[in-house]
Amino acid sequence: MTITHCIATFFWIGHLRPAPGTWGSLAAIPVAWGLHMLGGPILLGLGVILSFTLGWWATSLETKGKSDHDPSEIVIDEVAGQWLAFLPVSIGAAHVGAALTALWPGWVAAFILFRLFDIWKPGPVGWADRRGDALGVMLDDIIAGIFAGLGVVLLAGLSHGVLGL
Repeated sequence: MTITHCIATFFWIGHLRPAPGTWGSLAAIPVAWGLHMLGGPILLGLGVILSFTLGWWATSLETKGKSDHDPSEIVIDEVAGQWLAFLPVSIGAAHVGAALTALWPGWVAAFILFRLFDIWKPGPVGWADRRGDALGVMLDDIIAGIFAGLGVVLLAGLSHGVLGL
């Protein structure tokens, strides 16, 4: 096994069956918690950037010369997207000084919304997925993560009455 395979499969999590993308998203959550505990939302944000960059590189090498541009075992894209969806929870916890565990509804919302947008692939998520290259593999999950993160913010606003609805 190569370092690119280790990165692309997020330490072989992508080989779990069924639904390797869901396993990758689930595995991303405790790592996001660890990044938040070590360095707050800034470290988690840097983790998104690093996972995207390394994921793009590793995915490019892992799929080079193959007909399948997005094999199911590649889940680093889910990790980057899930971390991005989780970022508003991390920011919220840091902003109000709350324990991250107290914001568990946000964790659940980030996970469910990210998986929904990643599977459904509405609009720009589907566009990125149809690119047929390593950048598209990574971008569709980043866009799904942005959509999920916005959903988390909206749900938090509704939950806390911030939106006045």
